[in-house]
Amino acid sequence: MKSKLFKSLTISFATLMMLSGCGGQKTAEKTSQSSSTKASTSDVTSGASEQKYTDPKELKDEYDIIIVGAGGAGMSAALQAKEEGKNPVILEKMPVAGGNTMKASSGMNASETKYQKEAGIKDSNDKFYEETLKGGHGTNDKELLRYYVDHSASAIDWLDSMGIKLNNLTITGGMSEKRTHRPEDGSAVGEYLVHGLLNNIHEKDIPIFVNADVTEILKNDAAVDGVKVTVEGKEKEVHGKAVVVTTGGYGANPEMLEKEKPELKGYVTTNQEGSTGDGIRMIEKLGGQTVDMDQIQIHPTVQQDKGVLIGEAVRGEGGILVSQEGKRFTNEMGTRDNVSAAITALPEKSAYLIFDAGVKERVKAINFYEKQGFVKSADSIEALAKEIDMDGKTLDTTVTDWNKAVEAKSDTEFSRETGMDHALNKGPYYAIKIAPGIHYTMGGVKINDKTEVLNKDNQPITGLYAAGEVTGGLHGSNRIGGNSVGDIIVFGRQAGEQSAKFVK
Repeated sequence: MKSKLFKSLTISFATLMMLSGCGGQKTAEKTSQSSSTKASTSDVTSGASEQKYTDPKELKDEYDIIIVGAGGAGMSAALQAKEEGKNPVILEKMPVAGGNTMKASSGMNASETKYQKEAGIKDSNDKFYEETLKGGHGTNDKELLRYYVDHSASAIDWLDSMGIKLNNLTITGGMSEKRTHRPEDGSAVGEYLVHGLLNNIHEKDIPIFVNADVTEILKNDAAVDGVKVTVEGKEKEVHGKAVVVTTGGYGANPEMLEKEKPELKGYVTTNQEGSTGDGIRMIEKLGGQTVDMDQIQIHPTVQQDKGVLIGEAVRGEGGILVSQEGKRFTNEMGTRDNVSAAITALPEKSAYLIFDAGVKERVKAINFYEKQGFVKSADSIEALAKEIDMDGKTLDTTVTDWNKAVEAKSDTEFSRETGMDHALNKGPYYAIKIAPGIHYTMGGVKINDKTEVLNKDNQPITGLYAAGEVTGGLHGSNRIGGNSVGDIIVFGRQAGEQSAKFVK
């Protein structure tokens, strides 16, 4: 009976996460699907929320490495540490693994990858570096950024070696090349990635405990040596030779958000409810340094009723933004801060994403948006305009002019240069109403390129590592879409490798 109840709660919670926005001896049994790590996209995604977790009774007093948080960074760290021959454990406060990674939509940015080469895309790590630096307005931590871009291709290969294939390429705002890697069928990257990683966690018998709330990181005189965790209502100390914090950001913590940026009060958030900044606060208590805490990203295309992000791939595959007047008003593929500002400047402070059946075929996430009731559709542009209370002739002229720009490969109106491979000329036609929402917190604890957490004197706190959105600096004052998924894999792996070396 307990097992059935837990499974039901887990499935319900996973569904809520999607709507809200982004062992001891044997780790629990696998999903009902094939246990092979060489799973197809549909295998990995289907039945994903039916994953099982390690029985709380199997929680030991000591492990080599304690990983706090079971999102993409935490699972990557655990898998890499296991490859290094160490014994890691993952502790997750929520009822399911995944965190904000589960909500990632567009893909994972990487340069000089085998998939780019196969597609004839001439990209370089240097170009990726410069465009990300420009997108972050030159404020990025250059050491972290250099490490990220130079290790992004090997991260794609690492995922591929575990049956997690990201070989479908698209583009996001602020990039000049197709370097956003997503699942083969064009579906959202987050759920596919989480369940691919989780399957590998099970395959490698790495214990993963959910409903395990870490409340304190323990430290002796010389180094971090464990955590306090509450499991089934009981507090327990678990000791380890190293601790890796991958608890995510604070995008679902109104108090922290308003403290840093009072003007964001009332904004809808795309973050899952566990993104409350716990790891940042625990590390601060140990004397850890934070950076860029006031750098909070607003995503331009968020469905407001349920706080669901409408992925950048919709624009990357040819979608446009129009005002209630039915006119384009910005370069849709500009950086997120610029596009958000353009929408906020409209009288309604909202806009519509307009796209056709071709975009819908290339971006599978739209099927999810449609099921949630976000999408309006019609057989013609003028009929679509009627559905969204817009002037039909104006919208038809806007789409016609856009298609001419696509054909000429020249957007004289707003200087858009990417996401122009396909005209919007294949019915039916679609619209989604969007407005900006809180999406990502660029600030967090300060780390070096070995993922060591730094104190206020810029010295490593011995035995303490961090990766993912809990850290700050990589993205500067504006994150490029697709870089957060690259961040969690590249630096999650690095945290696993470096903590394993420290344990040795």
